[in-house]
Amino acid sequence: MTGAMWNFVHSALMNFLNTMALLTAKTFSLQFNNKRCVSKPYYPRKALLCYQLTPQNGSTPTRGYLKNKKKHHAEIRFINKIESMGLDETQCYQVTCYLTWSPCPFCARELVDFIKAHHHLTLRIFASRLYYHWLGHYQEGLLLLCGSQVPVEVMGLKEFTDCWENFVDHKEPPSFNPSEKLEELDKNSLAIKRRLERIKQSRSVDVLENGLRSLQLGPVTPSSSRRNSR
Repeated sequence: MTGAMWNFVHSALMNFLNTMALLTAKTFSLQFNNKRCVSKPYYPRKALLCYQLTPQNGSTPTRGYLKNKKKHHAEIRFINKIESMGLDETQCYQVTCYLTWSPCPFCARELVDFIKAHHHLTLRIFASRLYYHWLGHYQEGLLLLCGSQVPVEVMGLKEFTDCWENFVDHKEPPSFNPSEKLEELDKNSLAIKRRLERIKQSRSVDVLENGLRSLQLGPVTPSSSRRNSR
């Protein structure tokens, strides 16, 4: 296949992939809701992943969204989706993901391994909520992402607005006032951002303590241990 033919086929494929189903305003309102608790009427909070792949050459971005399906988490389906696109590895791509839940530990490891194996991709993850953030195993997954080439951040007004504008069907009458809803989401996100920062800081303290222990020239005696305690 000649270079011109490949460019044509690739362009046609990208145009086809750019044709995506959009989230309804109701789905966005319910699933990206970042309140601590769901109010009545209760409903399950599902895992959704909206992604935007932007070529460095300025071509039209490719957008889509995925959700958990059977035993495959949305993050794993996202990895499989990107790999199936047959992207030109001589070009660089920026990928931005908006998730309703932060990745579980298994998906965190898979995302890190995926990006390490695809140097032409840069991935940023923004989560509306933190998944089981109080459990150590899940905190390790967050820290793995934050300490790698796949930084995970909490969605704020900018990210919620971008998600609303690019992944939601605006033809349907919205079930809420977009401006008021986005401001409410941004207000709630501040507490979640502080939560993530505390998790990061706890790891920094652990690393510092371990480093100080390694500097000990000999075993710590009970008396010296008492002197160093606060």
